[in-house]
Amino acid sequence: MFPANKPAAPLSQVSTDFLEYARVMLGYVPQSIIKYRDCLRQIEKVFGSRQISTFNNQDLFALRHYMLGKQHSASRQTNIMFALKRLLQYIRDERKDRLAIDPEEIRPPKRPRREVVFLTADEVERLVNSIRLVTYRGQPHLANLRLRALIEVLLGTAMRIGEVLSLNRTNIDFSRREAQIIGKGDKQRVIFFTERALQWLGQYMQSRKGDHPALFVSLDGNARLKRPDIWRSFARLKRASGLSKPVRPHLLRHTAATQLLFNGCPIGHIKEILGHERLETTCRYYLGLDRRAAKAAHENFLVYKQNGGIIHASSSPTNS
Repeated sequence: MFPANKPAAPLSQVSTDFLEYARVMLGYVPQSIIKYRDCLRQIEKVFGSRQISTFNNQDLFALRHYMLGKQHSASRQTNIMFALKRLLQYIRDERKDRLAIDPEEIRPPKRPRREVVFLTADEVERLVNSIRLVTYRGQPHLANLRLRALIEVLLGTAMRIGEVLSLNRTNIDFSRREAQIIGKGDKQRVIFFTERALQWLGQYMQSRKGDHPALFVSLDGNARLKRPDIWRSFARLKRASGLSKPVRPHLLRHTAATQLLFNGCPIGHIKEILGHERLETTCRYYLGLDRRAAKAAHENFLVYKQNGGIIHASSSPTNS
């Protein structure tokens, strides 16, 4: 199905072959395939129908120049460069084509550390209470009930939006309040639901139409809900709530993580709940956020012992 030593092919054809290989042989989930396809299309915009095996360092410079001109974020640039690297590795290892550049030489730009934005507990209630569950005619507002359930699941599990939208109804064990999912990097993990999230999810499931296996579906019940389907709802919700913060799904993941931190959850458990591969990632985003705990730790632990007595670093100075 994927024979080696194929004749040289244009970028668009090799990209298609790679995505099929990733789906069948590597087991990439649909969300990952969608992301890779989007990134590879950005590369095609720069190089058209060129043979990707001729790609060299000068082309690498041109691609980076293009992304800067388009004002792509550092995260977006990193994703595109990683997709290119993975494509070249496929050409080298599976197609056995000679390359003009070593894929290992591709170094995505470093992502700048950004301040984590999250909602306070009061802002969470302000957000969810701005969702009207009844229409002006007094009928149940099914689209908003779906939105409320989606938001409660994001807040009650700390999942990524792609992970939530990939869930099927049969994935959820309501008695154990957990589900098996395939997360980032196509890694399987268990996620946990709050009781509140399951209550709203139950209301939505009783009201939704159709028997499609997906958990969140279109209003007619015939298709899985997709990312583009929800952006307008989140934009309207931001206006309705009057919040100045960016009301997006990832804001709710940050909110859940910081709430765990502020309530004293050990950072190692937060790592597992979020599905981070490395503890370093969790620490980089969240460890310094709880300034209340930091201040208390400063007062309790920054203590000097002198002549059998204890002098706290925060003590007022005295004249000798």
